[in-house]
Amino acid sequence: MANHIEITFPVPDTELQQILIARLAEEGYDGFEETGNDLKAFIPEAGFDPAIVQEIAAEFAVPFSMKLVAGQNWNAAWESSFQPVVVDDFVALRAGFHEPVGGVEHEIIITPKMSFGTGHHATTWLMIRQMRALDFRGKKVFDFGTGTGVLAILAEKMGAADVLAIDYDDWSIENAGENQVTNHCSKIRLVQADTAAKAGKPDIILANINKNVILDNLQLLQSQLNPGGTMLLSGLLVADEADIREAAAGLSLQLVDKQEKNGWICLQFAC
Repeated sequence: MANHIEITFPVPDTELQQILIARLAEEGYDGFEETGNDLKAFIPEAGFDPAIVQEIAAEFAVPFSMKLVAGQNWNAAWESSFQPVVVDDFVALRAGFHEPVGGVEHEIIITPKMSFGTGHHATTWLMIRQMRALDFRGKKVFDFGTGTGVLAILAEKMGAADVLAIDYDDWSIENAGENQVTNHCSKIRLVQADTAAKAGKPDIILANINKNVILDNLQLLQSQLNPGGTMLLSGLLVADEADIREAAAGLSLQLVDKQEKNGWICLQFAC
């Protein structure tokens, strides 16, 4: 397992924490831990560039500290802090070492590793909540930036006939595959890729990534979405909404719904 670099920003302001997360995610940081007093961000040691974190810290006038975290130690720390997440009475996300969660339509068991998508972050929570209103039965689904695979797994549980899930990260593909097996999924195809070029012709597109990646791929996504299809976009801050809506309007995508949590948004578009 690869070592990671842990960057700690002593920032109690939750709004500033969310802004830092968005900026760092664009630079390859793939794990975050938010507390009341600080933000911890993690990036594989091989991808760490001290100049980038210094630039971001200077941009927002915040101090930071950093340390090396061994891969094995990371997993132990992650597991010790991981708690089940419940989205209304719809979905419960838990690890295998937790007791079953009752009173929900779907229960998803994930291994809490480095991959994004445990449900703790507002964007994953929002995507799951938006998915509840969609009809996945018999549909083809494209999960762009699958992370832990939780959205792909939920899509299959909701009746999707075929789910293509992609991610650029080795760790995410490995983790999503493990979680797929744990949840007895058989309709998910995992592909390692960093663009939406392999989307095929889906009926539903799920993209929980970040503003820049979404904008870079939005035209391609729209061109591949089946007529009458639905696109859910998140990984977006409230401040990102205007740019996303402007780009979507130029592609004849119609905004159907918007939900917000903790300064993050999830936008639903129809083709």
